[in-house]
Amino acid sequence: MPPLAAEDLTAAQAASVAELKRVRGYGPRGPWVPLLRSPELMTRARAMGDYLRFNSSLPPRLSEFVILMAAREWTQQYEWHAHRAIAIDAGLRPEIVQAIAEGRHPAGMAEDEAVLYEFCRELNGNKSVSDEIYAGMITQFGERGLIDAVGIMGYYTLLAMVMNTARTPVPDGAELELSSIP
Repeated sequence: MPPLAAEDLTAAQAASVAELKRVRGYGPRGPWVPLLRSPELMTRARAMGDYLRFNSSLPPRLSEFVILMAAREWTQQYEWHAHRAIAIDAGLRPEIVQAIAEGRHPAGMAEDEAVLYEFCRELNGNKSVSDEIYAGMITQFGERGLIDAVGIMGYYTLLAMVMNTARTPVPDGAELELSSIP
């Protein structure tokens, strides 16, 4: 789905773009290009993302970790491209990022990263989590942290699904960093 021309936007689409610019400081790009086809969904998704990305109980290093796990799960190139450097800047070690990109279990993770990795892996693979993984999440992050992690995974899964369906390209000149994993 290509970008829509400003002059072709409905009043609702124009209002959604104006809100995106006001809150995020930029216009439609990435998932916002296809989501603009449903301006109310776009606005509501953006609001949910504002909380999950910027205000959840997980620190940025860990919320970005979950975002990368969602991008890897869906082989979502734009999402990976947009968050890889942010994750490293937030303190996630580059070798952990690389292992996730390659679909490998990262070595040398901090305890909170290891708990989150197993949680994301099991939630994606089994569509639920074992009592052991649940207990580890509660011990490490509490109930709010567990629910915020589910929210981040779900939200970035939604965006990945939207962009995979719309075939959203990475920005011009950017490399495709994820290969398909059998």
